[in-house]
Amino acid sequence: MAYIYERKAWPKFTWRDDQLAALLADVRHKQGRLLGRMEGLGFRLRTEALLQTLTEDVLKTSEIEGEKLDEDQVRSSIARRLDIAGLVPADRYVEGVVEMMLDATQNYEKELTDERLFAWHAALFPTGRSGMSRIMVGAWRDDSSGPMQVVSGAIGKEKVHYEAPAANKLKREMERFLDWFAGEGGIDPVLKAGIAHLWFVTIHPFEDGNGRMARAVADMSLARSEDSTQRFYSMSAQIRAERNAYYDMLETTQKGDLDITPWLKWFLECLRRAIEGADGMLNAVLAKAQFWNKLAAVQINDRQRRVLNRLLNGFEGKLTSSKYAKLAETSQDTAARDIADLIDKGALQKDVGGGRSTSYSLVVDAR
Repeated sequence: MAYIYERKAWPKFTWRDDQLAALLADVRHKQGRLLGRMEGLGFRLRTEALLQTLTEDVLKTSEIEGEKLDEDQVRSSIARRLDIAGLVPADRYVEGVVEMMLDATQNYEKELTDERLFAWHAALFPTGRSGMSRIMVGAWRDDSSGPMQVVSGAIGKEKVHYEAPAANKLKREMERFLDWFAGEGGIDPVLKAGIAHLWFVTIHPFEDGNGRMARAVADMSLARSEDSTQRFYSMSAQIRAERNAYYDMLETTQKGDLDITPWLKWFLECLRRAIEGADGMLNAVLAKAQFWNKLAAVQINDRQRRVLNRLLNGFEGKLTSSKYAKLAETSQDTAARDIADLIDKGALQKDVGGGRSTSYSLVVDAR
């Protein structure tokens, strides 16, 4: 079986413009409409929307690879880089993922070079390890432990989904990729994002982290397509929601020929759904602003504000007094007093049920 990079004409991809033109035009239209809506929000709400989008993007690009980051740390790390107060210290792994994603989208105009990719990779793996295993960091892989393969299944029953080009070909492969990415080529930057994503992850130049870096490269091209450092939708979040289809499409394409029309069609459709999903984020930002506006005349302490913001940002499960104490880093007694005070002020309400199962939720129409 031949992989796509073994085709004689590699890497001269082809695609059917007649099958993509209408879809690309629709995606471009939705991009423009979303940016226009966000411009009308005003600086404070736009910044909150940007913070929420970037937080989601960083969380989901790691979740795709099976890694769950602490949401508060991610949000705080991004907030500090956007000159917003970040209350929670972040560990160096979280900081590294944030640095890579922000460099890709905030510095989208800068040239993508091997040294920049090495810096991203070093940021992703600050300890030089992936889990318990030591890996090569900030350098192309060398295949010293065998060919780079994407596998699934239990040990002894592994299924090989893909085998990447040999390490001795990486220098040439990446030179061609980076030269292409730097050139104009007359390709719409949105299409270029889809091609770059596929091309990078097919080369698989690093020992680990290739998926996250491929998505960062694609995000960089999407930022170029909008000529904006502000992102209000998350392609990574949408890919996470469609993870099985994503991996199936990648495997099919990497085992196919150089006509990548099906891949680009899937990429554009996924991107369109990501942009459409931004409506939910926008509604959440507006609801959050409305909530705080209605509590503007009410005195709230820092612990209470932290927990209320955590609920507004999407708290999983139900809030109990013990969870409040953990979130606020305070005692159970103080948590109980804070909660009672917030109920009195109309910010929280007791849910149906009582006793040990007592839980609380936001009063959306707080007054």
